[in-house]
Amino acid sequence: MRFSAATTAERMLPERLALRARPLLDAVDAILSGSDDRGEAGRMSVIAFAIRIINAVIAFVSQVLLARWMGSFEYGIFVLVWVTVIIVGNLSCLGFHTSVIRFIPEYREKGLLAEMRGMLLASRLFVLFASTLVAAIGAAGIWLFAPSIESYYIVPFYLGIICLPMISLSDALQGISRANAWAVSALSPTYLIRPVLLLVFMGGALLAGFQPCAETAVIAAILATYATTIYQLVSVTGRVDRKTEDGPKTFLMRQWVLVSMPIFLVESFFFLLTNADVLMVGRFMAPDDVAVYYATVKTLALVHFVYFAVKAGVAQRYARLTHGNDPAALDAFARETVSWTFWPSLAMAVVVLLLGQPMLHLFGAEFVAGYPLLFVLTAGVVARAAVGPAESLLTMTGNQNVCALVYALALSLNVALNVIMIPQYGLWGAAIATAIAMSFEAAALSFTVWRRLGIAMLIVAPRTAVTRG
Repeated sequence: MRFSAATTAERMLPERLALRARPLLDAVDAILSGSDDRGEAGRMSVIAFAIRIINAVIAFVSQVLLARWMGSFEYGIFVLVWVTVIIVGNLSCLGFHTSVIRFIPEYREKGLLAEMRGMLLASRLFVLFASTLVAAIGAAGIWLFAPSIESYYIVPFYLGIICLPMISLSDALQGISRANAWAVSALSPTYLIRPVLLLVFMGGALLAGFQPCAETAVIAAILATYATTIYQLVSVTGRVDRKTEDGPKTFLMRQWVLVSMPIFLVESFFFLLTNADVLMVGRFMAPDDVAVYYATVKTLALVHFVYFAVKAGVAQRYARLTHGNDPAALDAFARETVSWTFWPSLAMAVVVLLLGQPMLHLFGAEFVAGYPLLFVLTAGVVARAAVGPAESLLTMTGNQNVCALVYALALSLNVALNVIMIPQYGLWGAAIATAIAMSFEAAALSFTVWRRLGIAMLIVAPRTAVTRG
């Protein structure tokens, strides 16, 4: 028996309220009950949305506890190290964790099973090798530049490097799951299992008598990451083997690398753009300031997760519609995903601004200083939501090169503004620089999609655009 939002509302809500909500809930039911790609994408986005809501709660609670246990100074050290490790681990995939989302639907659509089997195996092995090499280079870099790094960062960074191969492999496995529209398998390890295990291992370490410091937190993160990724590897590999018949494998490494490298640049610029403010605050300010700023950003994650949930659900359908040679369907679906992104993001932004101050107070009294920054940062996040997952549309339609250029420009603007404004205005400078960069990113992506595809990815765009050939 399939779940019905409209029927559930009739049973649980007053009659007048249920009648008013009926048109919207009928639309939700239409999305969830569809047996075509649109229904599949809708279900995956809704599942991703639900997982990200749970993740936001888990992440917020865990960060509050970590900040309370460790104090702002040690917490700030851990935050900077862990954010850096997550970014580098993701980038060490060199774009394969995203290109697999493009190639697997294409190969399945065209019946190229040998190429699909080759891509599934090569993506995992390539990512594991590349991330191990990056980890070795990172360790050498820390040793070489140790005199110019604050002493309290050295040991945590050495420990964090141990996580790199497992973080990268986890991202590759997530890409394989997303390519097959396995929403729970794609998102639950990273967004549910790993943060819960981090909290469990950290709490266990403190009960065992270990110091509540950054080194202890990073060790807990290592244990959580390895346990999660090993579980993910076993489960995803088994599921892939059951779905894919045995047979010959064809390896098109040159083609895969040529497509993945521009995607790598897009992902690099995107992750650096998303986290540049935290890294730049760590460069110019003390760990206590990093802690306050990061707590503010984590509070804002309640708005961010809408965008990421929609992105997780629609990328593989963008790829299918592109290779299915149906420009009108791609145009209609792309416009629809803008609404999926913007309106929930706007609603969550209002909630965060109303509850932001008491939420930050949970971290500690000193963290309330970040509340005014929420108003600036929220404006940037809503601006990004107004164009939907435009970069996924560009990447899945073969426009990853120009997408990389857009992100390079946005990142350059972000870094330049942070360098200028943080020394002058502190955390306010970081927030303003980030909001400006996100607004520029949104405008540039929307313009690029229109120029390249003729699709108006903008919440206020007219509903009658002509798709370019």
